[in-house]
Amino acid sequence: MKIDLHIHTSTGSDGALAIEDVFREARRRKIDLISVTDHDAVDHQGQAVAMAGKYELGYITGVELNIAFAYRGKSVSLDFLGYGYDYENRALKEKLRLIRAHRETRARQIIANLNTEFQKEDLPPFTDTDLSKMQEGVDGILSRPHIADYLMKKGIVSSRQEAFDRYLVKCDVPKYPLPLAEASALIRGAGGRLVLAHPSDPNGTSLISVTRDLKEQSKIIAEHMLEDIDGIECWHSRSDAATTRHYIEFCTKYKILMTGGSDCHQKPILMGTLAIPDFVAEQFTGPA
Repeated sequence: MKIDLHIHTSTGSDGALAIEDVFREARRRKIDLISVTDHDAVDHQGQAVAMAGKYELGYITGVELNIAFAYRGKSVSLDFLGYGYDYENRALKEKLRLIRAHRETRARQIIANLNTEFQKEDLPPFTDTDLSKMQEGVDGILSRPHIADYLMKKGIVSSRQEAFDRYLVKCDVPKYPLPLAEASALIRGAGGRLVLAHPSDPNGTSLISVTRDLKEQSKIIAEHMLEDIDGIECWHSRSDAATTRHYIEFCTKYKILMTGGSDCHQKPILMGTLAIPDFVAEQFTGPA
């Protein structure tokens, strides 16, 4: 059985493929169970359910939320995945509408900060025309990876990494401050379950920003998160074998969900490439 419970689309956020193309590709790759987990977006989940029916795939509603996790007096940015919720839930939809409105404002503020840096380097500023070009082909909300791609297109940087290193880290604007307890209440209130995403991702939003030690990460989760989460993403495209084993043991100890997904943004197409065991699906659907 092929499982991938962490996939992004251009319809909802920062994937490269539109939602139907994602399902078409998942079918081609013979994936049995998937979840579209776009950032702060649930409005297209009805379409995802319909696409799952069309392409005869198992489907679990999904979303990825960025959380402001309070730890030792600091706010730590972490990602969480919501699964199996009612995508028509009013409270969830309204909160995500506010978060996505903040994303649009944030993107404009980042571009204003970029223009300040450009002025120091005698580069021409980005205009409303540039903003419109950045948004071309972006069905979801403009985000930093989209801006990075435009910086590459303009020849200002040669790679996404350079875009972040030279500009997008220093020009960043804080995301919407969603606390973990509130996110948990929203997802659970909509009948879903909340999962800590890629807990030790070396390149992403993870507990590595606090500590690289897996035992210390586990201690933070056990002492500060267990009340509000239902599971952990044990399998991820950037997790090594030791990290996966560690979090499987943690989830077994505390009897919480284990999930897994490629975190595929189709750059390149990674969906369905992880060996995720069948019991992950059974946690949601029951044994076949």
